[in-house]
Amino acid sequence: MTSAHSRKKQPDLVRRSLLDCAARFATEHGLTNLTIQAVADAAGVTKGGLFHHFPTKQALIEATSRDLLERLDAEIDARLALDSVAQGRFTRAYVDIALATQSPDLSNPWAALSLSVATDPGLMRLWGDWLAGQLERHRSTDNAPMLEVVRLAADGAWLTLKTGNPVTDVAALRARLIALTRLEDTRLADIKLAGIGLADIKLAGIGADGPQSP
Repeated sequence: MTSAHSRKKQPDLVRRSLLDCAARFATEHGLTNLTIQAVADAAGVTKGGLFHHFPTKQALIEATSRDLLERLDAEIDARLALDSVAQGRFTRAYVDIALATQSPDLSNPWAALSLSVATDPGLMRLWGDWLAGQLERHRSTDNAPMLEVVRLAADGAWLTLKTGNPVTDVAALRARLIALTRLEDTRLADIKLAGIGLADIKLAGIGADGPQSP
């Protein structure tokens, strides 16, 4: 039985392959630059075969975006399951995924989305809705002002790296941001965000490599 015949008998596999190829293209070029021919060629199907699953380019882009967000949900949930400290754990997962690797990773949904969200208003709204949903879901654990600052810092670091500017040590930065989510006073409404410095971190028992044992 030929692979072409096998694909005809397994439309779900063809659809999965098309979404994976579109995501891989997005990682390298951004979803907005996606072409039907490039995705069809990568998946080993005709353009007609692609249109059977996604009638327009926009339909493919939207389906790929939603699929990537579902995969991102799964990656976050996997990290949450391993984090025994409830306070700030969504923020730690967010930072870890955003800054875990800056090498091209075709399996990383963040990498695939990151090149597209900033340039496409529709995808930006989709991302905004996703993030708002996550923050509402984790309101009881990740609503402190310090945690918002940490997430925004991760966003800024990601943008700095994506625009070609150097960050001295991404791993150390990630560790410091995650360490800040473990400060005991992250829930205090009157926290002096501008005053958080090395002395505060040392007093909290946190160093550049994370929490220190007493």
